[in-house]
Amino acid sequence: MSYYPRLRDLREDADQKQADIAKLLGTTQQQYCKYENGTREIPVHHLITLANYYKVSLDYLVGRSKNKEIR
Repeated sequence: MSYYPRLRDLREDADQKQADIAKLLGTTQQQYCKYENGTREIPVHHLITLANYYKVSLDYLVGRSKNKEIR
């Protein structure tokens, strides 16, 4: 499974709880927790939603870039 360490960092920087982000994604807090921990693969449509929500690039969100900017 993939692990996306920035999911937690971005959520905490936005002062959101896992339950808040789970609601945004239309899933449960338990399921979202599995995404953050890397025990469950996060669907691409959720990654797109999160990138839009946090206003960061997909590459930044998944750890492929250190640049938050959307190009």
